[in-house]
Amino acid sequence: MERTLSIIKPDGVQKNITGEIIKRFEGNDLRIAGMKMLHLTRKECMEFYHIHRDKPFYPSLVEFMSYGPVVVMVLEGENSIEKNRSLMGATDPAEAAKGTIRSDFGTNIERNAVHGSDSYKTAEWEIKFFFKDFEIFSRYRNY
Repeated sequence: MERTLSIIKPDGVQKNITGEIIKRFEGNDLRIAGMKMLHLTRKECMEFYHIHRDKPFYPSLVEFMSYGPVVVMVLEGENSIEKNRSLMGATDPAEAAKGTIRSDFGTNIERNAVHGSDSYKTAEWEIKFFFKDFEIFSRYRNY
């Protein structure tokens, strides 16, 4: 079973749409295997988004992601990475398909309510960034 990381960004938490976003994931056969609310420091944001450090939007992204709490989740299910990305929609809400999370709740390319891993390798790294193994509960694990 595949896992991916999803983040409800500070704008999504501030708009009080966390439950609606979670409902969309669960309604599309994605199970929450781990979840927590955090307020990331600038240093944590810089480390998490290090891949973008040379891009012009990096300082703004770090500032935005550290301004308020986020909800980080490990989503589990068949094709979870692709499914999550489809539910989120295009990064720019203006280009996102109608009915996607970013189309419905995003304001702009940065304040677009959610983040999701873009590949298996990225998901693996991102999940480890936020979660220890004992914080993830798989429906496929024997307890």
